[in-house]
Amino acid sequence: MYRFLLTPRWWGINVFVLLAIPFCIFMGSWQLSRFEDRVQDHRDAGEQATAAKTDPARPLAELLPVDKETSGKQTTAKGRYGKQLLVPGRELDDKRGFYVLTLLRTDDGKALPVVRGWLPGDADPSKAPAAPTGEVTVAGALQASETPGSNGVPAAGGLPAGQTGAISSAALVNLVPYDVYDAWVTLAKADSGMKAVPAAAPADTGLDLKAFQNLGYTGEWFVFAGFVVFMWFRLIRREVEFAQDAELGLVESDGEDTATATDTADNTKVSASPTA
Repeated sequence: MYRFLLTPRWWGINVFVLLAIPFCIFMGSWQLSRFEDRVQDHRDAGEQATAAKTDPARPLAELLPVDKETSGKQTTAKGRYGKQLLVPGRELDDKRGFYVLTLLRTDDGKALPVVRGWLPGDADPSKAPAAPTGEVTVAGALQASETPGSNGVPAAGGLPAGQTGAISSAALVNLVPYDVYDAWVTLAKADSGMKAVPAAAPADTGLDLKAFQNLGYTGEWFVFAGFVVFMWFRLIRREVEFAQDAELGLVESDGEDTATATDTADNTKVSASPTA
């Protein structure tokens, strides 16, 4: 009854099933590992942020370039404040406002973007306090350059002069006549009555939409594996039922069965005709 499993057609089906099931399980396991990695990154980022508040500040040069390990670390830098810009559309404590961003000219000639604090309302230069004069030493959390359109950073352009949408070297280098560090610092203590801006978690370390997409893909791949097994058994059962029906003469096949069916139909007509 199961000899059909050795036919070329069923060899192809069996090989497909044997390859599809491990592939689906592998892809599901890989997506699950990606989700677990994001969960672990989220935990590590939380622990790192907590530890960074008590860790001693280190010189800026020791923490560059910014990565997941150094983002949020306390750092110090010396220099003189230069050009000041406003970063509109930023929320703090569920209130809309703007950052006051001032570029710190360091001894090596490059500028370090420093967020000196946050103020509520629309971005207005008259509201922003002037930066301290003379040489200063700043201390705060080191942050990676922002990417427009991610982590709440607005992607809209066309801002008025004196404003920038994202705190990034790529955007700031077009607004100032000197090189800019590919990083920025948010002061631990804000200047002149402004609120300090808390450090943001490093990119790709939160339980965001991507993390839950990985979890959803995990379920999909395991469902696919189960569906392949289900369809394989269903096809076998269907083939067995077909074979049983053929043995009982309930299923007509090509060739002899067709001729038999024709003869049967003719005999039925003869039997049904009136006798003389």
